[in-house]
Amino acid sequence: MRTLLALTLLASLAACASKLPDPDPRMAWIDIAPDPSDTLMAHRLDGRRWDDGRYFQVMPGRHELELRYQFEVGGGGGGGMGMNTEPTRITCYMELRYDGFEAGKRYRVEARNAANQPMAWLYDQQRQVLARHQVLPRCGPF
Repeated sequence: MRTLLALTLLASLAACASKLPDPDPRMAWIDIAPDPSDTLMAHRLDGRRWDDGRYFQVMPGRHELELRYQFEVGGGGGGGMGMNTEPTRITCYMELRYDGFEAGKRYRVEARNAANQPMAWLYDQQRQVLARHQVLPRCGPF
């Protein structure tokens, strides 16, 4: 078990340390922007696992982006799930659908946790909201 944990940690660090590829001008680039205290990663593109959690790069047109979002709830003095409990890390899978990805354009996905309810948005370069997650996120302590 410890070996698996160590390998997972090492792979995560290697992914963070590697340079992002140059954007392909024939495709749309989607930056993944987590809050500093949370984890937000690209997970699946059009139902298929995406290998690098830091971005999506897609052909123009319609796509479904699945995100893996982690945040802490509970713990501390007086808030959350109990006065004397440790914080719990919750993982949510959220989907964003957008029909209008354009070649050569950059987009940005952001997520936040408001009152233990995760939310995600897709923005264009002018910070206009293009999509919000529509389906209730699948969340749990996994």
